[in-house]
Amino acid sequence: MKKARAASLTLDEFLPYRLSVADNVVSQRIARVYAAEDGLSTQEWRLIAVLGEDGERSQLELVRRTRMEKVPVSRAARSLEERGLVRRATSQSDARSRRLTLTASGRRLYQRIAPAALEAEAEVLAELSPSERQVLRALLERVERAAIRALKPGP
Repeated sequence: MKKARAASLTLDEFLPYRLSVADNVVSQRIARVYAAEDGLSTQEWRLIAVLGEDGERSQLELVRRTRMEKVPVSRAARSLEERGLVRRATSQSDARSRRLTLTASGRRLYQRIAPAALEAEAEVLAELSPSERQVLRALLERVERAAIRALKPGP
């Protein structure tokens, strides 16, 4: 019986590695917008951005929307509440659940940072044509959907 030859891994061509590196560098660039002046962590900014875009959400909904773990979402929510940027209230339908919403200060912060974040994104994407940007987004969405399907338990 012939032994199967192990596949050779070339890290720079390994999709998870490339995605992680790209995520790290792009996130670092965007973080300049909200970290230096406002002292927000990436997790805090993500919650503010989701709440700014979607409105009130439960912590579980934020976990699902951001694909972050429960503990970082909870820590970020507590920190934002302590800073007066987010209001956390017990859900009326489930006493164990917390509903989060931006305060007036949180809304102003979102309205100030969001345009600067979009400018930073445009800078990162400047070397791509509009059609390449569309293709990139579509491909990333397909990869994400395939990964989500692969995470689901089998039949």
